[in-house]
Amino acid sequence: MKHDLLTKSSRIEVVDALRGFAVLAIMLLHNIEHFNFYNFPPASSAFMQALDKGIWETLFFLFSGKAYAIFSLLFGFSFFIQYNNQLQRGKDFRLRFLWRLLLLFFIGCFNGAFFPGDILVLYSIIGVVLVLTCKWSDRLVLIAAVVLMLQPLELGKFFYAMMNPDYVPPVGVWRMHSARMYPYLAQSDFWAMVKSNLWDGQLFSLLWAWDYGRFFQTASLFLLGMLIGRKRLFVNLSGHRVFWYRTLLIGAICFVPLYVLTTSLPELLPNKAMFTPMNTVVSSFRNFSFMCVLVSSFVLLWQSVAVHKVLHGLVPYGKMSLTNYLMQSIIGSFIYFGYGLSLYNVLGTTASFGVAILLFVLQLGFCHWWLKRFKQGPFEGVWRKATWIFS
Repeated sequence: MKHDLLTKSSRIEVVDALRGFAVLAIMLLHNIEHFNFYNFPPASSAFMQALDKGIWETLFFLFSGKAYAIFSLLFGFSFFIQYNNQLQRGKDFRLRFLWRLLLLFFIGCFNGAFFPGDILVLYSIIGVVLVLTCKWSDRLVLIAAVVLMLQPLELGKFFYAMMNPDYVPPVGVWRMHSARMYPYLAQSDFWAMVKSNLWDGQLFSLLWAWDYGRFFQTASLFLLGMLIGRKRLFVNLSGHRVFWYRTLLIGAICFVPLYVLTTSLPELLPNKAMFTPMNTVVSSFRNFSFMCVLVSSFVLLWQSVAVHKVLHGLVPYGKMSLTNYLMQSIIGSFIYFGYGLSLYNVLGTTASFGVAILLFVLQLGFCHWWLKRFKQGPFEGVWRKATWIFS
């Protein structure tokens, strides 16, 4: 099935800007989390304590589980663009994309050496689902996406626990790797930290993602992103304005009861063996519904004359999303971890939020400077050249 997209440009700027927004949100969260090193100084006053709490809760409410979801959705969309472009030239992109995923695995390992919370290795694994389903009909892809979003494994755990009240689930193995990893983040030995991050850090990240439904949710978002590409929903924005308004409305309506249900689940399901999997299912839909609100709001505001210019400033940041994602890990680990400036025990949430804003401004300026001289970011260029090295 071939789909015509753009005639004059291979870039869809609203997607670049949206990707830039997602990477910015990810960086804000990573900084206040000290890049998964949850160690903070005590607040200097009651006011700072309240401010720290307010920033933390606001950012997590807005972006936790949602920014990553946007990034995942756009990964599936990007696959469709690449696959469809090659299909129109009479070429099959599937084997090339598998090679591209292998390259992404090694890029993720590089990132994971600095940041024990990398998602690129996860993407390189789950991305195979796009190769397996890219020839399916729209209906089959949508059904698969819905089934995956329903978290079938977690639902199975829930019903098993319901039928076996005495069942006690095993403690997540990721906790063991987490406990092994954290001491190295505070130490000054860089290579010891790298070794720990590449083993315990990656296992911690992947096993945590498995236990909390990220494998199924990410696969679902990949498929939905591919469907968005097929339907041209990011291309002909004015022609699909009704769709985006409906998405905004339905997402907002669904989010409210899902949010209330999330807060009520501990009382409704005191049995932890039942609560944990059901919380994963409900949280998955809650985050997805709010992601729909964010994406649709962004697309609609993009078409507003008053706001478009501001959002358009994110385009260079999104074009270099891989470079920015990798660089924030390198710089962030140097700022907070023991091998670098070791500011994990100096900067509280508010100060870390300020650091994130500063890093964003510096990265955005670098992106504008770089793209005036080159077509792609440095890591994007390397990944692209390596993708086609055997052509």
